[in-house]
Amino acid sequence: MTNVLPTLHEGHAPMTLQQLFREALYAFEEWETEVTEPIVTFEGKILPISAVFEAMRSCTDIVPNNIVMAVTERLTKPWEGEGPLDTMTFSTAARVMGVLVRKRLLAVNNGVDIVAVAIKQQAAEQSDR
Repeated sequence: MTNVLPTLHEGHAPMTLQQLFREALYAFEEWETEVTEPIVTFEGKILPISAVFEAMRSCTDIVPNNIVMAVTERLTKPWEGEGPLDTMTFSTAARVMGVLVRKRLLAVNNGVDIVAVAIKQQAAEQSDR
């Protein structure tokens, strides 16, 4: 699958990707008990929120304070960065949210990582070819 999201430029995300990150975060906040991962749309393409978080894993841009608060309120331990909270990068926030998505998926799917199962199945099918 080709990446439909904009790429980072020297560690910096375009504004459209930063806005999509915010939408993915809001979708996570609204996620109730559905088995499937929430989705967002970008240029007519439907994407799971984990794809947005993955795209931002190496972004060095500083996260706005409202997003910092939305991310840190989900942590089970207090946030302890090397600097004040307002210096959290999108990379850190994306990694935290990626873990939270995986944990939620495992919880709602009774400990079965459906994505991992699908990837293994796809790899097996490709090796049979």
